[in-house]
Amino acid sequence: MDSDLQLFDTPGAGPSGAATTGGSLADATHAAAPLAVRMRPRDLDELVGQSHLRAPGSPLRQLVDGDKPLSLLLWGPPGTGKTTIASIVSQQTGRRFVEISAVSAGVKEVRAAIDQARRELIATSRETVLFVDEVHRFSKAQQDALLPGVENRWVTLVAATTENPSFSVISPLLSRSLLLRLQPLTDDDIAEVIDRAVADERGLGGEFALDDEARSHLVRLAGGDARRSLTYLEAAAGAAVSKGLDVIDVETAETAADQAAVRYDRDGDQHYDVVSAFIKSIRGSDADAALHYLARMLEAGEDPRFIARRLMISASEDIGLADPTALQTAAAAAQVVQMIGLPEGRLTLAHATIALAVAPKSNAVTTAIGAAVADVKAGKIGAVPPHLRDAHYAGAKGLGHGVGYVYSHDAPFGIAEQQYAPDVILDAEYYRPTEHGAEAAVKQRWERVRRLIRGK
Repeated sequence: MDSDLQLFDTPGAGPSGAATTGGSLADATHAAAPLAVRMRPRDLDELVGQSHLRAPGSPLRQLVDGDKPLSLLLWGPPGTGKTTIASIVSQQTGRRFVEISAVSAGVKEVRAAIDQARRELIATSRETVLFVDEVHRFSKAQQDALLPGVENRWVTLVAATTENPSFSVISPLLSRSLLLRLQPLTDDDIAEVIDRAVADERGLGGEFALDDEARSHLVRLAGGDARRSLTYLEAAAGAAVSKGLDVIDVETAETAADQAAVRYDRDGDQHYDVVSAFIKSIRGSDADAALHYLARMLEAGEDPRFIARRLMISASEDIGLADPTALQTAAAAAQVVQMIGLPEGRLTLAHATIALAVAPKSNAVTTAIGAAVADVKAGKIGAVPPHLRDAHYAGAKGLGHGVGYVYSHDAPFGIAEQQYAPDVILDAEYYRPTEHGAEAAVKQRWERVRRLIRGK
């Protein structure tokens, strides 16, 4: 069998190739399997998180409990249960399980898997779950090769992706599959996964106690990835064995993961202190300090989308028109992080952090909107000048609406001298551009424009 295609045809087998019946070779293989594989949930009730997918009457429940032939597209961050769901669909419906990795398989392997599934269906009436991991890495031709099996229901396709399927999956395949969005796992979810593995016979079987600080450290390291949390736990247990310990403490967990525990509570003071220092370092143009705080947040398991949001705010708050590309960079970084997640997303966050830190700074946008809001709150509202009011309805002209309005494009330089602001703020100067970066040119233009508008 080609190495790119994995077939698990033992009754009750999951992606580990392990059967659930005792005394078999498959059981021995399962006992030696990684902790993350051994602890893979066997049914939807054991699945941690994703309560919206496990609810009674949900499409996934109908597929598993009702054994309905239906192909799925699972979209979510790493370690949230995509492979597990495919395994559950296979085990609980008695279907064969075939896994293909889009990283290494080609059209040949896809067609071979579908042909094999069709022959099995004809010969034994047994259906096949075809799990395609990282389907977004498939080319259009490779995704096209999946269509016959899906259309003819020779396979129940379960395709997993960390990228938005609207952009990474071809329309014919998207329209023939049910899209299920998996949500990131919370810290509580990860803690539940770890505690279950410590106690469960398939895991550590209660041979070790896990202290609270070590658990918190493993949760932070996991960053919402259940598979990663179990990988670190298994390494920590191995380190405890080598030390002759029956308690996994934070020092042992640190040694196993080769990574010091970051003293950072995402819900406490450290969360606010570190992100505050991050933004102030960018504002102060210290790229090195900003990268340090970025690294602390990432290593502590901070949500990268939160960091991206802070960068977008900083681009307008502290840079503004001194570098008009800063907001574009921050917004692009947020989109990329949403699409690719971690760990690759840290490169994008670092890119944006450095770009914003070294950019020229101006808070003129911040002070401008602040001053305008302050005047509004102080009651400086004023009536809209009649010539600027809507004049598109019958009778508007009779009320003087739009009368005397000068169309800017008909005026010299495309700028018409007329009153735009209400009388009460006629002399207000909210936007006061600096001489920093690109805003120096903006300042020169704005001063000329303001004189033309106001005739001064």
